[in-house]
This record gives sequence, structure tokens and C-alpha cells, in this order.
Amino acid sequence: MTGTDGSGPLPTASRLPRPPFLRERSAGASPGRQLREVLARPGLAIAPGAADALTALLIEEAGLPVIYVTGAGIANAQLGVPDVGLVSLEEALRVVRAITAVVSTPVFADADTGYGNAINVTRTVREFERAGAAGIQLEDQVTPKRCGHFEGKEIVAAEEMVAKLRAARFARIDPDFVLVARTDAAAVAGLDEALRRARQYAEAGADAIFVEAPRTAAELARIPREVPGVPHVVNIVEGGKTPVLPAAELADMGFSLALYANLSLRAAMRAVRAALGHLSVTGSSIGLEEQIVTMAERQAVVGLGEVETLERAFLKESPEKEPAERPRTSF
Repeated sequence: MTGTDGSGPLPTASRLPRPPFLRERSAGASPGRQLREVLARPGLAIAPGAADALTALLIEEAGLPVIYVTGAGIANAQLGVPDVGLVSLEEALRVVRAITAVVSTPVFADADTGYGNAINVTRTVREFERAGAAGIQLEDQVTPKRCGHFEGKEIVAAEEMVAKLRAARFARIDPDFVLVARTDAAAVAGLDEALRRARQYAEAGADAIFVEAPRTAAELARIPREVPGVPHVVNIVEGGKTPVLPAAELADMGFSLALYANLSLRAAMRAVRAALGHLSVTGSSIGLEEQIVTMAERQAVVGLGEVETLERAFLKESPEKEPAERPRTSF
């Protein structure tokens, strides 16, 4: 096959390069199975947060094993609102669909409180699974929820959360779809109650446990030790309630996955603010060249080169047509 622009032979269709939106997931393993394999590995896996597909592509480019679709990030970046329960199911799903369409890395999503009661949770699970997520996180706050590192949180009865977890297990199609149970009880009723709930949620069938906002390294260490037999998730929020510890230390404690839910968002906010401040003061982007990605780097991330190859393979040049002779009129 030869390019329509005369650029030489093109690969056969089976060997044509694929841009991110046409790449396929690895054969044989469902998204949930891929995530379970990550959770089962020795050491601590890192899951940066993404609130858009471009950030997800950058996480995949960096070689990190899990992409976390952050509810707080969606609230801030997509809606411009704080993380206080204002994101709807469909708004979250829209981001998940966009991300899973362009990455092969397993995508773990924040489903807040499940968007309602246990029956609502059944639909929530099905919709996230259909959207390509590898798993979701459900939490035991009241609706509307608040960021786990905000003040003023309230929690539902443990029995209500157990019912949601059972409903979620009932609803999932793929038995490997991962259900992470998060408890916010530490900030409301103390760590002992949070650990009691964590054990209860594990017994109800949660695939992993996420105790939000422990305040000290000693509290962190208690979580995997006192809730054994299940993978543990820790949320690292710079400036939040939980201390930021090295990966090796968290791994030694027994954590399997560390969420850096909004590190990318916060880094981007500072960079954008600096660039816009420069533009406001100088009226030009001159001097910012070393602080921004090149045009080529930007297009490489989203696969422009692959799309241009497909254009040469599949689009035929249309010969220019002579304009048809206009019919004569009486005037």
C-alpha cells in the first residue's frame, strides 16, 4: 500500500499504528482482573488521580500501574465546585468513559456514596462496569458527602454500608470487578470505630479496604495490622490530615495501593497560574517556551502521528472537479 500523498509504502492494515483512542486492552484479562493483579503484587502500587483523559494518558505514559478517577478532581476541574457531593453519576461516568477509551491501564473510580441507597448502588456498579472501570470505591458517608480531608463529615450506620456492599457484589457482571470499601469513621467516631467498620466491610465482601484520613504514622500502621487478609488503600493528600510517608514505609506497613488523587491537578494549577500570570503581565508568551511542552510533545501524547498514518492509508484524495456549468437564465 502506498500513501496517497506519495510518501511511500504504508504498513498493511493489521500493522498500522493505532492512536490512543483505537488501542485495545491486553487480551485475556478483564480490567478488574488487571487491577486485582496489581493489588496482589508485593510492595506498594501508586495510583495518581485523573479528572480528564489527557491526564490519564500522561499517567499511562509515566508507566504507573493504576489510574484513579478522582471525584474531587472531577468536581474541581470539570465543574469548578468543591468536593461536597455535587457531582452526579452521569458526570462521573462521562469522565470514566473518556479515560477508558484511550488507556489500557486499569482505571479505578471514585463512586462516592454510590449515588443513593443500596438499590441505587446496583445501577452505579453496572454503569461503571459498562464504562470500562476496573473497580470503584464506595464510602460510608451520608449523602451528600464531603472530601475525606474536610471537616463536618457525617457517616451512615455500618449496616447501611454493608447492605450497599452486598448489593454491589450482587450487581457486578465480572466477579473480578473490584469493590473498595472506604470508611470515613476515623474523623467522626475515632480510629477504633473505623477499624471495626473496616473488618465488618471486609466480612461483607469488600475486595479492599480504605480507611480515610488517619492522622499519624502510628494510626496508619494499625490499619493493615488490625484488618488482615485484605488489600489496603491509603490516600495521600499533601497538606491533608494523613502524613505523607515514603512508599517503602507504607509498603512495610502492609498497604497495597496509594492514591495520589489530586497531585496532577494541583501541579497543573500552579503551572497554569504561573503561565497566565506571565501572559497577563507581559501580554505575550515569550519567555515561557521552556515551561510548556512543545507542540510536537503535545500531539505525540494524543496520537496525531498515528492518525496521520491512518489518513494516508484510508482517505482517498478526491480529484478537484470542474464547477458545473450554470444553467442560463433570461436575465
